[in-house]
Amino acid sequence: MNRLASTAQLRASFLRWALFIVPAIVLLGILSGLLAGSGADNPWFAALEKPSLFPPSATFGIVWTILYILMGLSLALICTAWGARYRFLAIVAFLLQFVLNLAWSPIFFGEHQITIALVILVALDLAVLLTLALFWMIRRTAGLLLLPYLAWVLFATLLNWQILQLNPEADGVDNSYAVQRIEL
Repeated sequence: MNRLASTAQLRASFLRWALFIVPAIVLLGILSGLLAGSGADNPWFAALEKPSLFPPSATFGIVWTILYILMGLSLALICTAWGARYRFLAIVAFLLQFVLNLAWSPIFFGEHQITIALVILVALDLAVLLTLALFWMIRRTAGLLLLPYLAWVLFATLLNWQILQLNPEADGVDNSYAVQRIEL
């Protein structure tokens, strides 16, 4: 016998990884957005001038859910590639890019730091590119699953840059609408 595992065992291993990873990634992505107050109902964001390329607000929730699912499936493929060269490095690269991904919403929507959010997106672009290249070397399908994510993150970088160009006065502004009472 020259095989370590049957096709059925490999498929079962992938399914186990996917059943854990996909919901975890989707949940963390949703939590990052919810805790940051991201979305069209954010008063600070609603007041910003949007670029002409800006898609309808409902698009973001749909696209990000699909991308998080694809990311999870891609990572599950890499996690099941036992013994593959660069597997550990690929997983570390994925985790790095995912941390950058999760950090963007709190910085942009929560802290209103458009410039810092843009820097995070540029770093994310590079980290996703590295992750995609490593995934591609290990399992081509895993790399292919990350291509829509790379395209969307590049688009998000363009949108972030255009929002900064259109709203330089909103960068870092605290619009918490908190009322302060001072008694004399």
